[in-house]
Amino acid sequence: MNNTQPLPEGGSSSQTTDDYFKQPFKIGILGGGQLGQMLLRPAISWNLDLHILDPDPNAPCSKSCSNFTVGNFSDYNTVLNFGRQVNLVTIEIEGVNTEALAQLEQEGVKVYPQPQIIELIKDKRKQKQFYLDNNIATSDFVVVNSLAEIAENEHFLPAFNKIATGGFDGRGVQKINTASEINLGFDAPGVLEKAVELEKELSVIVARNVNGECICYDPVELVYHEQNMVDYLIAPADIPAMIAADAQEIAKEIANKLGIVGLLAVELFLEKSGRLLVNEVAPRPHNSGHHSIDACITSQFEQHWRAILGFPLGSPALKQEAAMVNLVGAEGFNGPVMYAGATELLEEKNVFLHLYGKTSTRPYRKMGHFTILDSDRDRLIAKVQRLKNKISVISNTTD
Repeated sequence: MNNTQPLPEGGSSSQTTDDYFKQPFKIGILGGGQLGQMLLRPAISWNLDLHILDPDPNAPCSKSCSNFTVGNFSDYNTVLNFGRQVNLVTIEIEGVNTEALAQLEQEGVKVYPQPQIIELIKDKRKQKQFYLDNNIATSDFVVVNSLAEIAENEHFLPAFNKIATGGFDGRGVQKINTASEINLGFDAPGVLEKAVELEKELSVIVARNVNGECICYDPVELVYHEQNMVDYLIAPADIPAMIAADAQEIAKEIANKLGIVGLLAVELFLEKSGRLLVNEVAPRPHNSGHHSIDACITSQFEQHWRAILGFPLGSPALKQEAAMVNLVGAEGFNGPVMYAGATELLEEKNVFLHLYGKTSTRPYRKMGHFTILDSDRDRLIAKVQRLKNKISVISNTTD
């Protein structure tokens, strides 16, 4: 079988995709958290030689990857030295040193997603400007650098204040309804984003490989709880086919305009008027694609490998309607993790439990998820409500 494919800049023209299965071909991942852990599973099936860098010696991947290095992925020299020992570098988190990644690219190491794309996306100010520059619909916004500047834009309220960098899992986002709430915002660089009348929040995972092939998963519907974190998702989203197609086209447009190689999670607002607005994107596997492990022909994690290694992309089709429920640390508990109700959950048919291997819990820390498959949508949603209260993430140590 001849698998010769065009290679990105820095690759040898005589190299074929089969070379990725030869030893030694080393792949480095910056980040060893739960996304890294889930990336390991398809990589093990393909016998890929993975090397992982993470600052936490007890990170989930530390137990499952034999080539685990403790180090700061935001430090220039650490990333540079780590990357010089592998042939290809990828990420599972945006907060990495992109200057080191750019230098590695110059030295011939493949880096996907590309450093300049990570740099753009990890700063919400640059992200929003990218949408404006490329005529991609997004919520109205103003750039702010302090609480004082938020106060100067009182007329813009109600709005969401988002810090420019470092926010994740609901952190770094604060809704400000009136002038009396401005003190709840962040005295730091960020954006003030106009609140919209929401019908639903959606997400589309799009994959684009080194040859420009681009495919999308079905849009999913995200349901949030009060901490601005996803409580659960439903796949596919309950939206008209035309809106689903438009959401996928927007995701493809962003991926192609960025020129990204890898996965891109595109979160969207569906306004009550029916208009779609891009909220934000992430250049990696994403929480809104976790259902794909059990529910899709090709999981987002296998798809990531296919994309960055230049393989043909796999089918994103759903095998059955699905829900994914996040398991987060319960309020009032800090310390060694306990999963109360896990056995009862495992007694259920077509329910798949995934635990992330984190040794300690704290309130609202992502600790795992479970996926439910069902052919009947109403029954699926009823199962979500029933089962999400059967399991809780606690500790024998309370606050």
